[in-house]
Amino acid sequence: MALAAFAGFDPVQFLNTVVSLSTAFVLGTAIGAERQYRQRTAGLRTNALVAVGAAAFVDIGMRLNGNPAAVQVLAYVVSGVGFLGAGVIMKEGLNIRGLNTAATLWGSAAAGGTAGADLIAESVLIAGFVLAANTSLRPLVNLINRQPLDEGTTEATYELRVGVSTSEVAQVRSALTEALDARNYAVREIVTEDTADDLVDLIATLAGSSAEPGELDAVIAAMEAQGGVRHAAWSMRTAD
Repeated sequence: MALAAFAGFDPVQFLNTVVSLSTAFVLGTAIGAERQYRQRTAGLRTNALVAVGAAAFVDIGMRLNGNPAAVQVLAYVVSGVGFLGAGVIMKEGLNIRGLNTAATLWGSAAAGGTAGADLIAESVLIAGFVLAANTSLRPLVNLINRQPLDEGTTEATYELRVGVSTSEVAQVRSALTEALDARNYAVREIVTEDTADDLVDLIATLAGSSAEPGELDAVIAAMEAQGGVRHAAWSMRTAD
């Protein structure tokens, strides 16, 4: 079987695979770099791995056009590995772990599927790209992560928290809504959280994914000037 695999090596088809996977790797890296800069969960390496895996599976399918049974099995492999990858993704509080591992499993499945189709050189090439995404891209990930975070352009969830006495909740809620409306910020929701016998926190979540820090500071200053307000602050998180 191995002899048949090497005998079936096609330099022209292999070159086509090199071009396809290289293009997917470069474009996936470019897309992932933007996601990494904005501190999203699926960052640079995850996008590169998924792009390479997808290109590999499509390339295998095109190469196995004359073997319907193999193509059918390959489709089941793609679906099954998707469920397997979902099993390694875990959410811990606001953080999500395992996306890169799931994408790596997908790339490993592509390498294995290619090897099973007797495309040995292509299998080695895919494994090389998967390893490159997980190793050579790490310095670029670290470089992007060290860049100052621009709150004005980063996609994030913004919350304003105002501590207020229970007797002033309605008045402060109205003032908070008006202050945000005046600066054209839509509010997704405002909830209350009990913190003491006579004190609650009003938590306003903005509907947009970007905001101007200076404007939010002005809203907080306006809230601190309201009667009955004990404290006020705003925060952002990018893990969603």
